[in-house]
Amino acid sequence: MTKKGQALSVLIASTFAFTVCFMVWMMFAVIGIPIQKTLGLNATEFGLMTAMPVLSGSLIRVPLGIWTDKYGGRIVMTALLAATVPAIWFMAYATALWHYLTIGLVIGLAGGSFSVGTPYVARWFPKAKQGFAMGIFGAGNAGAALNKFLAPALVVGFGWTMVPHVYAAIMLGTVLLFWFFSYSDPSHLVPSHVKFRDQLKALKDPKVLKYCQFYSIVFGGYVALSLWMVHYYVGEYGLDIRIAALLAACFSLPGGVLRAVGGWMSDKYGAHDVTWWVLWVAWICLFLLSYPQTDLTINTITGPQTFHIGLNVYMFTILMFVLGIAFAFGKASVFKYISNDFPTNIGTVSGIVGLAGGMGGFLLPIMFGALVDLTGIRSSAFMLMYAVVWVSLIWMYWTDVRGKNLLAENSPAVVV
Repeated sequence: MTKKGQALSVLIASTFAFTVCFMVWMMFAVIGIPIQKTLGLNATEFGLMTAMPVLSGSLIRVPLGIWTDKYGGRIVMTALLAATVPAIWFMAYATALWHYLTIGLVIGLAGGSFSVGTPYVARWFPKAKQGFAMGIFGAGNAGAALNKFLAPALVVGFGWTMVPHVYAAIMLGTVLLFWFFSYSDPSHLVPSHVKFRDQLKALKDPKVLKYCQFYSIVFGGYVALSLWMVHYYVGEYGLDIRIAALLAACFSLPGGVLRAVGGWMSDKYGAHDVTWWVLWVAWICLFLLSYPQTDLTINTITGPQTFHIGLNVYMFTILMFVLGIAFAFGKASVFKYISNDFPTNIGTVSGIVGLAGGMGGFLLPIMFGALVDLTGIRSSAFMLMYAVVWVSLIWMYWTDVRGKNLLAENSPAVVV
């Protein structure tokens, strides 16, 4: 097979594997609801349970990125996929919260597949097409939406314990498909004399820290809301789990599949411009989503008049759909930054940035639950994310936008 054919096969196999991994990674978004009822968990405990796979999937990202640079994506990805199969299967037999937390840590390894696939796929394509290629691979985030279509049907038809059994079988099949349709290229490996501490020197670069902040909201926020939205729809609007999952997919699906479009836009218009507008769109959406359901009573000359202020389920879903699109573009643009600035160290830097995004996805659901328990206001989750986006916008303005404007103002005039 030609190099071009191998590159295409690697892209398809990796994207499929990442889709299945993300589906498994997000499984608590649906099965967590019947588990919460069975165990009598509060919102904070529910947030901790759903976020536990995200923790291990985040912490493993840096070593996985380094191992991918050193040993190759084919070997690392296959081993990672295979390691999750037993844990997924035994999830059906857990009976206590600590069981779910422990097994969730092992299942969470599937989330680390992103730090393997990103450098593995990128190195098969020329730099001008890396943004698009990584965007297609990143569209595997749509596994979050696939989980919302498949898991509710299994829960309603067979009970929630059927979900881990079906997912374990799917993951086992994915291991075999990936191995037979992926390839290795020794030229893509980092030379063996490069040590771990040499690769980790990227942490000293302030640009890496900035990309970590951006990714903590566009990816971490996407993961957190993908885990939280079914629960939110059920609690806020009193919907059946199947309808709630379907509406939640309106956020998860564009947030995954449109990442390829974000990669193309980043190649064409630049990572900076795409990220800047993504943050502004997210800021507007989260401002509107933050407003709690409110009944306002005004004393008029004819007596008290009460008005209801709040988003109905249709407007809420539209805003979440737009937010999902923005996050999809942002996830691609941040990694275009990385491929531009760190072309010889993509694995390590993508692992570091991916760790930051994953930690955002771990901490946010727990904080969502804690805020609900403390305030009783479900939209407090969006208030928190609104504040995080503010931080990203200010940081980007002071490091990128303001600097560019000052350079433009101080540039010498051209005399004709």
